[in-house]
Amino acid sequence: MSVTDMPKAEAILVVEDEPVLRFLIVEELEEAGYEVFEAEDASHAIAILETQADIRLVLTDIDLFTAAEGMELAKLIRDRWPPIRIILTSGNWSFTEGEISFAERFIPKPHAPGVLLESIRTCLS
Repeated sequence: MSVTDMPKAEAILVVEDEPVLRFLIVEELEEAGYEVFEAEDASHAIAILETQADIRLVLTDIDLFTAAEGMELAKLIRDRWPPIRIILTSGNWSFTEGEISFAERFIPKPHAPGVLLESIRTCLS
């Protein structure tokens, strides 16, 4: 099988304002075989989404540089790009499923090993 015959990795956008945490998440996802794009805030995430039509899932922190910026980003994604799956994460918020019906999942920080990858696999299957 040549490189051109290999299936393309599923694309994920990670939106996290904490550089070290963003690096660790991106590294974990790349090691799992995903194509990963990264943004530090909502405006960068939107710019990436406008140019990368193959992104299938967005993982975003709720509190980016402003409170609930990631929540607003998730709602915008749901309106503009409805097929994209959304996972929200935060160490400061908690929700019931109904409160975040526009997202597939909420993962509290810190998450246990394997929780992130399992959630992504479930959302993309």
